[in-house]
Amino acid sequence: MLERFSLLEKRFEELQEDFVTLKKDLVQLVEENHQLAHENHHLRQRLEELSPESAKQGLTEQNQEGDHKSSVGEGYDNLARIYEEGFHICHVYFGTPREEEDCIFCLKFFG
Repeated sequence: MLERFSLLEKRFEELQEDFVTLKKDLVQLVEENHQLAHENHHLRQRLEELSPESAKQGLTEQNQEGDHKSSVGEGYDNLARIYEEGFHICHVYFGTPREEEDCIFCLKFFG
């Protein structure tokens, strides 16, 4: 009887370890899901802002100007706006959502 009890205790410990592992995996998946939902929300907002008419108008204006410096300035402004929307613009984490903190790699771009 004592042997059966020891065996049962061992199986219980193994199950408990499996539950801990599953819990960690579940937490990781929930966090990833939340992050992707947040990013998806921002991308949908951005897509709504860019209607086909405004995109065509922007391309037409850029082609008419033909000035390389204005397109560089526009790209810089776009990256600054993306950063303000909560996404990384640095080469290390480009496009991933930022936490509430500033990223030193992204800030280096502005400096």
